[in-house]
Amino acid sequence: MMRRILQPIWVLLAVIFLIEAWLWDHLEPVVAWFVRLIPLRAFKQWLAERVDTLSPAMTLIVFIVPIIPLFPLKMVGVWLLTQEYWMSAIVTILFAKLLGVGVTAFVFDVTRDKLLQMDWFEKLYEFVMGLRAKAAALVDPIKLQITKALRGDGTGWSSRTLRLVQRFRKSVREAR
Repeated sequence: MMRRILQPIWVLLAVIFLIEAWLWDHLEPVVAWFVRLIPLRAFKQWLAERVDTLSPAMTLIVFIVPIIPLFPLKMVGVWLLTQEYWMSAIVTILFAKLLGVGVTAFVFDVTRDKLLQMDWFEKLYEFVMGLRAKAAALVDPIKLQITKALRGDGTGWSSRTLRLVQRFRKSVREAR
C-alpha cells in the first residue's frame, strides 16, 4: 500500500534526476562549442596542467569553487520571483542552472581523474552513476508507454495530435 503511494514520488524524483543527467550530457557539447569560440581551450589546457600538480584534495577545491559565484545569481532569480517578475525570474534561474551545469561539466572533465583517486569520491561517483541507471530503468517503461500512446493506432486523439505536431515542425523547418 505505502509502495503504491510513494511510486509517483519516486518516478518524479527519477525524472528530475534524469533531466539533470540529460542537461549534463547535452551541455558538455555546448561548453565545447564555447571553448572553440573563445580561448577556453587554452584555459582548459592551462587548468589541466595545474590540476596535474595538485593533490586530489586540492583538486576538490578547484572543482567546487567555480560553482560558488552562481549562488548569488540564483538568489537574484528568487528575489525576482518574490517581486513577481515571473519571466525574468524564470530566465535568470534557468540561465543560472544551465550555466552551473555547464561550468560543472567543464571543470569535472578536467578534474575527474584526480577526484576519482579519492576513495570516498569514487564511491560517491559510482553511487550517483548507479542512481542514474536505476532512474533510467524506472522511467524507461513509462517513456515507452507514453510513446506507444502517442503513436496509437492512428485514429486516437494522441495520434492525431502527434501528426499535427509533426506537420507543424515540418512547416517550421521548410520556412527556414
